[in-house]
Amino acid sequence: MKKRLLLTHVILGLLFLMATVSSVYGQKKSNGKATQKFIAANWKLGIQMWTFRLFTQQEALEKADSAGIRYVEATIGQKIDKSGKESFGIDMTAADKAKLKGLLAKHKAQIVAMGVINPPNRASWIKTFDLAKEFGLSYIISEPPKNQWDLIDSLAGFYKIKVAIHEHANPNPYWHPDSVLAAIKGHSNIGACADLGHWARSGLDPAECLKKLEGHVIGVHLKDIVTFGVRKAADATVGKGVINFAPIFEELNRQKFKGMLSIEHESNWENNLPDVIETVNFYNDQVKKLK
Repeated sequence: MKKRLLLTHVILGLLFLMATVSSVYGQKKSNGKATQKFIAANWKLGIQMWTFRLFTQQEALEKADSAGIRYVEATIGQKIDKSGKESFGIDMTAADKAKLKGLLAKHKAQIVAMGVINPPNRASWIKTFDLAKEFGLSYIISEPPKNQWDLIDSLAGFYKIKVAIHEHANPNPYWHPDSVLAAIKGHSNIGACADLGHWARSGLDPAECLKKLEGHVIGVHLKDIVTFGVRKAADATVGKGVINFAPIFEELNRQKFKGMLSIEHESNWENNLPDVIETVNFYNDQVKKLK
């Protein structure tokens, strides 16, 4: 009798344990918290070096480092340091490249992307991809003419480096997600660099634009503006302008985005490091809410 009672208790205990595990697993699966935490951990917060365009790359990397940023979106033409005329681009010498690699190593930084650039022909595109390969880039940001779509898709596949189409405000050919989707169609190595500020300048809801581009977002330009729907609206520090960022981060998270969000702050040019640091803090707070 005692053995039978003990066996019954054991069975009931096992059933209870199984039900508990199943319930917890189901909750994690349904509310998405575990998934959100995993995805957010794969995001990279970077800096578009155009933000520090008045400074050399050496100075810009120092500023990025002080803001805790390790990922870079390089700008063509930015001088490496004050010692010479060398600048980032396809004409860099081996010595120039070595100097820049040394600066990146010093600040434990990595160039993930570069742009916005529009090489005029195949030869220039090949040199551009060679430069990207040299520094281990993941993607190149461009606004290519239609007659280059096939070319750059082919080169991107060969080099295994994506091309992300950038969207300046209307009347730029790529101001609307539909025009970006037209370029992406049939080109598996072309995607989108989602510029949140320019979409807002064009009177578009950035979160809705992201939904249209689902599965094709390679990178994001993280910026804010002071007035919605105005093409020349000035930049605001991210989180202090008119853009609602909560649904943007939620949508990127839902899409399982695993790329870089590059801070691009085109304001207060001579002293915008405090704005960048404030953006970093705002971003971190938003990501925490996803968890």
